[in-house]
Amino acid sequence: MSAGSASDADETRRLRLLVLHGPNLNLLGQREPDTYGHATLDALNLMLARKATELGVALDVHQSNIEGELVDWLQQAQEQADGVVLNAAAYTHTSIALRDAIAAISVPVVEVHLSNVHAREDFRRHSTIAPVCIGTVSGFGPNSYVLGLRALLDYLAEPR
Repeated sequence: MSAGSASDADETRRLRLLVLHGPNLNLLGQREPDTYGHATLDALNLMLARKATELGVALDVHQSNIEGELVDWLQQAQEQADGVVLNAAAYTHTSIALRDAIAAISVPVVEVHLSNVHAREDFRRHSTIAPVCIGTVSGFGPNSYVLGLRALLDYLAEPR
């Protein structure tokens, strides 16, 4: 095959991953630091950008307090991403809309949480989105995102 052919471009295309941060994550570093840590969302995103460079993947990151924006980004992921890492935050426990958006797309989604949701209040122990995600990582602080990225990449590398 000659250099620059369409096939070559497909073989060298970097994976495109989407990271979505849900409500109140814009307050990281200020909000309940004993639970969520002292790192800000900017620091978390910088760590993720560095990890993406190290892993050789393209990363697009968004945060919203608005459920509908998260739904829109999940729907757009169908055409724009190879996989999603999602911290739906409080919407994890309540949002049928996010659950349905994840179920509607063929792009794999990993659920992540900074805190160990199973060691917290009873209502946080139920996830409406877990049944339509490929897996869940929680309780490792910012490293939950890194573990989620790695798990997603491993999943995408498996033959289907």
